[in-house]
Amino acid sequence: MSDVQIPPVTDRPIRLGVLISGGGTTLLNFLECIEDGSLNAEVALVIASSVDCRGIERAQQAGLNCCVVARRGFGNTATFSERVFELLREAEVDLVTLAGFLSLLEIPTDFHHRVLNIHPSLIPAFCGKGMYGHHVHEAAVARGVRVSGCTVHFADNEYDHGPILLQRAVELPDGADADTVASLVFEQEKIAYPEAIRRYQSGRLTISGRATRLDG
Repeated sequence: MSDVQIPPVTDRPIRLGVLISGGGTTLLNFLECIEDGSLNAEVALVIASSVDCRGIERAQQAGLNCCVVARRGFGNTATFSERVFELLREAEVDLVTLAGFLSLLEIPTDFHHRVLNIHPSLIPAFCGKGMYGHHVHEAAVARGVRVSGCTVHFADNEYDHGPILLQRAVELPDGADADTVASLVFEQEKIAYPEAIRRYQSGRLTISGRATRLDG
């Protein structure tokens, strides 16, 4: 398989599509980074997977374009995905960021290597179907791990499977419960996801099989 060079988006803010299923804390982190100038981006569209997403209100309060595409309103993953990516195309999104988005997507050809996901563990630990959110941290505590962290990777059509872009680790204190692990890991996510976007837009990122490298 030949290497894939990610083209740069450096002459303007990169246009993000942010997909949410929960409270929108990752979206807020993006907005804070944009506001303080550490991320040259704009949120072109927010898509929520349910009308019950708390993040919808946060998106609306920030004046963002927010749509609800409820998974249960579609008969299968293919038709659900078609609608999601139709909206992303209309919004002229450069990069899709899955921000706690819990519905599996079928990624069309024109969005290959244009969808990122963040997972709250060091993949390949505690990942795959059913491993999301607090379930991940509960599993880490039950296993007694001393180090956890987060992984930003390119999404493909399998759970937590695509090429890893970057990871950040954190040591866990003795007696840490799932809530403590979640808090510590999220602090690393707040650093990792914006950095992953910066790497993506830099023009120095190459994908080689299931690995990535940052050139220069």
